[in-house]
Amino acid sequence: MSTLDEKATEVMDDDSAHAKGANESGASGYIILFFIIGFAASMVLGWVAFPKLLYSQKQQPFSFNHAMHVAEVNNGCESCHFFRDDGSFSGIPKLAQCTGCHDETMGESEAEATFVEQYVWEEREVPWYSYSRQPDCVFFSHAAHVVGAKMDCVTCHGHIGESESSRPYEYNRITGYSRDIWGKNIAGLKKNSWDRMKMDDCAQCHKEAGIVHTSSVQTKRDACFVCHK
Repeated sequence: MSTLDEKATEVMDDDSAHAKGANESGASGYIILFFIIGFAASMVLGWVAFPKLLYSQKQQPFSFNHAMHVAEVNNGCESCHFFRDDGSFSGIPKLAQCTGCHDETMGESEAEATFVEQYVWEEREVPWYSYSRQPDCVFFSHAAHVVGAKMDCVTCHGHIGESESSRPYEYNRITGYSRDIWGKNIAGLKKNSWDRMKMDDCAQCHKEAGIVHTSSVQTKRDACFVCHK
């Protein structure tokens, strides 16, 4: 092979190497692009679609106007959500607490008509869905927090006392727990104390308040049975 032919072969080899490098670079670019698109699609699916699949909604038996009732009673939240003589918390009012005023309809609202006709006259308890019900394994004392620690209801329940209608009850399809316990934000972020009611939130509040009991999570003694049954 002549010198001229050898140079021509080298030039062809260099061109082939450059072409191969360009192809590999282009393939890498496509791989990175597809990765970014796939990652973005996964994030959208996780943040938007996953919560809709995980949580289901139920409507309350009828809409309840907290704001109107709070304005009519004398003792705020405790007019309906009171402590019994033994210190236990009454929770959601029973039918007997309502019939004193609602043995007949007092206004023209469709919700009150439903309540009176379907529950008062039929003597049926209203099957409310409790937004704040903790799992069965959790022990929570309202007396210790409201009476003992003087906490406001808003700290955990938000401004529900100002609501004029009942929002849908959302629950986890797998665990059955209310979404109010686990929080709206799928990443676990929260802005307000009432955005979530998980164990971590209890521990954080106790830590911030500097509350250390003789048997608590902080002291590591009998820790589990302070809050869990």
